[in-house]
Amino acid sequence: MKFERNIILEGKHNKPILVDVCYRSNNSFKPIVIFCHGYKGFKDWGAWNIMAETFAKAGFYFIKFNFSYNGGTVEQPIDFPDLIAFGNNNYTKELDDLETVINWASKNPTLTTDANTDNITLLGHSRGGGIVSIKAEEDSRINNIISLAGVSDFKARFPSGQHLKQWKQEGVMFVENGRTKQQMPHYFQYFEDFESNEKRLTIKRAVSNLKIPHLIIHGNDDSSVSVEEAKALHKWNPKSILKIIKGANHVFGTSHPWRKDTLTEELLSAVNICVAFLKK
Repeated sequence: MKFERNIILEGKHNKPILVDVCYRSNNSFKPIVIFCHGYKGFKDWGAWNIMAETFAKAGFYFIKFNFSYNGGTVEQPIDFPDLIAFGNNNYTKELDDLETVINWASKNPTLTTDANTDNITLLGHSRGGGIVSIKAEEDSRINNIISLAGVSDFKARFPSGQHLKQWKQEGVMFVENGRTKQQMPHYFQYFEDFESNEKRLTIKRAVSNLKIPHLIIHGNDDSSVSVEEAKALHKWNPKSILKIIKGANHVFGTSHPWRKDTLTEELLSAVNICVAFLKK
């Protein structure tokens, strides 16, 4: 098993993207799975490393990365030492970062002995599920898409009315990180970027136009992103496959930091569903 960590890619927005790859080096062409973390997330959160190894053992070339403005740095890729970057993140930057990673995976000659660059799946957790839904619809290189506890609507997550006016007036809105207790900023550019690109950033539009295999996995005990959002995604793309995991919460029973060397029953179930879907 090879697990190469913190490969540095140059992002489009003057910040680096840190990438991990995990695979079995056996000179076979393995399908690529590119994983996108969610809001207030990072590539090394919780059990994602063990999830990467589980996919690799199942015969995939697994790639995960930190969005360039997720609040991490090259020196400290875990957690959020750079809150200014976090505050300046937005959806189009994340789509650009994902495109950079796809370009790298598609054209990097070092991958060609182990990875099938013509077989790419996007897998996104939570907010990352929305990002992969949009990118999969607009990028013909993508063969499959998997939404893992994914969101169905970016617009609904913005404040409205007086709260929106206050955000615009003050230029920044803070959200507390329940784990680190940091006051994490969102600068008003976040909303302005969405407003300028609303059509592109409407997940319903993207999902309704998908022409590739689409898997939706959600827990019925998810208190962060309602299972109703998974049902909405499935409704917009009736050809998709919807799998609801009983008793699973938003992170499928995991947490950060993750001290165990195994997956929870819920996350293992999700990975097994993904593997079966991709090996059909």
